[in-house]
Amino acid sequence: MTKIPPPRARRGVRPVLPALAAVLLTLTGTGAAPGAAASDSAVVRGAVPQPRPAAPAGAPRTFDAGPARAALQRLLPRHAGQFTLVPDAAAGADTFTVSGTAGAVTVRGSTGATLLTGVGWYLQHVAGVDIGWPGDSLGALPATLPAVPRPVTRGALVPHRYALNDTDDGYAGPYRSFEEHQRQIDLLALHGVNEVFVQVGAEYPYYRALQGFGYSGAELREWIPGPAHQSWWLLQNLSGFGGPVTERLMRERAALGGRIAEQLRGLGMTPVLPGYFGTVPPEFAARNPGAATVPQGDWAGFDRPDWLDPASPVFGRLAAAYYAEQRAVFGDSAMYRMSPLHEGGQTGTVDVKAAARAIQGALHAAHPGALWAVLGWQDDPTPELLAGVDTSKLLILDGLSDRYNRLDRETRWGGVPYAMGSIYNFGGHTTIGANTSVWLDRFGAWRAKAGSALAGTAYLPEATGTNPAAFDLFTDLAWEPEPIDQRAWFASFAARRYGRPDPQAAAAWEELRKGPYSTSSGLWSESQDSLFTARPGLTAAGAAYWSPKSMRYQAGSVRRALDHLLKVAPELRSSSAYRFDLVDTARQALANHSRVLLPQIKAAYEAKDLPRLRELTDQWADGERRLDALTGTDPNFLLGRWLDAARSWGGTEAEKDRYEYDARSILSVWGRRGTSEGGFLHDYANREWSGLVSEFYAERWRVYFATLEEALVRRAAPREIDWHAYEEEWARRTTRPSATPSGDPYARAAEVAAALPPATAG
Repeated sequence: MTKIPPPRARRGVRPVLPALAAVLLTLTGTGAAPGAAASDSAVVRGAVPQPRPAAPAGAPRTFDAGPARAALQRLLPRHAGQFTLVPDAAAGADTFTVSGTAGAVTVRGSTGATLLTGVGWYLQHVAGVDIGWPGDSLGALPATLPAVPRPVTRGALVPHRYALNDTDDGYAGPYRSFEEHQRQIDLLALHGVNEVFVQVGAEYPYYRALQGFGYSGAELREWIPGPAHQSWWLLQNLSGFGGPVTERLMRERAALGGRIAEQLRGLGMTPVLPGYFGTVPPEFAARNPGAATVPQGDWAGFDRPDWLDPASPVFGRLAAAYYAEQRAVFGDSAMYRMSPLHEGGQTGTVDVKAAARAIQGALHAAHPGALWAVLGWQDDPTPELLAGVDTSKLLILDGLSDRYNRLDRETRWGGVPYAMGSIYNFGGHTTIGANTSVWLDRFGAWRAKAGSALAGTAYLPEATGTNPAAFDLFTDLAWEPEPIDQRAWFASFAARRYGRPDPQAAAAWEELRKGPYSTSSGLWSESQDSLFTARPGLTAAGAAYWSPKSMRYQAGSVRRALDHLLKVAPELRSSSAYRFDLVDTARQALANHSRVLLPQIKAAYEAKDLPRLRELTDQWADGERRLDALTGTDPNFLLGRWLDAARSWGGTEAEKDRYEYDARSILSVWGRRGTSEGGFLHDYANREWSGLVSEFYAERWRVYFATLEEALVRRAAPREIDWHAYEEEWARRTTRPSATPSGDPYARAAEVAAALPPATAG
């Protein structure tokens, strides 16, 4: 055995693997392809301590509250000492009790995460403050925390409170640090979540295992995409784009993923790990006698990876190798995520029932009794898949619960347990809104119906970190014993969001409740995006091809909310919650106005009124300048942070540039020309961020409007623009937009309000 030195330490990642125990990287020939380079067979050992053994039947349930206390110290550094966290061996599953006097609050709970959920309940219902995602009002807490009027006990209404879409890592931050992931876990625990998808580093078990099946490390590093695109590789939609990746990057990501998984375990939460269902590189059957693979065709212009028939003996061996490599880095779990044939995969001659049985069999051979979590999306899971598995060990994460009408999940899925989910954000769009009234109507009704199979909630926005009200309300569903009144909930949210009740804050959130947070089901679960971020055109109706093409609520609600927020008491304006909400609401009001302005520009052009066209396009450009300045005042709206994070993972300038392209391309072209254009993926992940607006969106519109002026002057048709070439050039840049907020958010928001038409009465 030959030791190899760990890679250099970098921000948020301890060298190579979690410093949870001594870390040893060894070289071994086991599982390595013949002729592979030494670095191709580097294997991570001792990365993660094995999960604590289960207590014997009837033994007292105890746990270490230390991780919860550490999280509490991170969340409430000035007040953590006023809480006593008590592991409660006698409590029921997922139960907490809050009691105590002024300055001495006691929380008893059945897990570390449930202790934090109890703290969250106290902050929300007793202290009257909010720790949101993003933004908080903790500055309003008194030096001595208030007493709990009487002890309160809460138990979760459903056993599964799942969080994170498969796409979250790609759209919310593929290059995040451990501290950022740790903050996410703390917030999820505070809001009652107990199962969290862990994608970071998921490529490493593939990389290790497949070297034993005829592939060199170099081949696999070309096949594995860059981190921003790996979500869709794991879903078997694409391969290679954004790469090649380096072994150092994969090992550091595996280290990070191992730390995330152990952080979750420490709080008694379940790290949900990617399972193996048959994704293989090209030529797998040719290199592995007896293997049968099915070409998966096309996904949005990408060639999908092949599918190894799970019923073949080779599948069992590869799955066993995959789970062994995964265990070495991530440890074991009780829940694994897999969605075979996602969004149009081809079955070929494969018997789907037998394939599903083999996939579950391989999972249970490695992890007896583990739960298989499958996404309920489009036609999945199919009746054939469900017929092949032990459905008592299956959980369907329903991504369409609030999108369509006349849903009967018990009939559709034959009584298989499912979690009611919502995907209210697509692509990380910075748009406000969600079908919250649909959540409130359906959660209670679906639980109460005869023969209900509802067993959980699934928080599934494609990107987290937007819409703090939606996050708070959705996670409250599983913990409120009585039906939630939407109007009362938003009034309570407004009262705690900025630290105390304020009539203008209440009026603002009532407008937002009636508008973007009361959209209906039927076709969409997200609100419309902005035309400022759309590819230029006089008939542009939306930026992302797959998003709503018109307003889903009355725009005046947001405009009036902005006026109310600007009148909130001055002493409440210093919190990060207020600053974020003010910027976000002003941003949305400005974005909504783009849908008023563009038809006017179209009319001026068609009337050949050049002075009017110039006047209106100047207004458009002014709006985008204001938008960039406004979003530049808040750290959550900065392109520079996104790009700096990507570059921080590179070991050389060339590698830094490659990862920056990975991060830029997901926001713009998404993929190569055939996928960006033919697959309509360009601008799928559009968002109104400072730097992105000024560098990309505003310049793109400026170029387009210049062609319209030129056409009117020359009395000719506008010249054609190769938009993909234009966008690809931007994605290849390495400019350095600011990663630090600047300017006064209140002043910038007030300027936006003054520039917009006045609000009309609601």
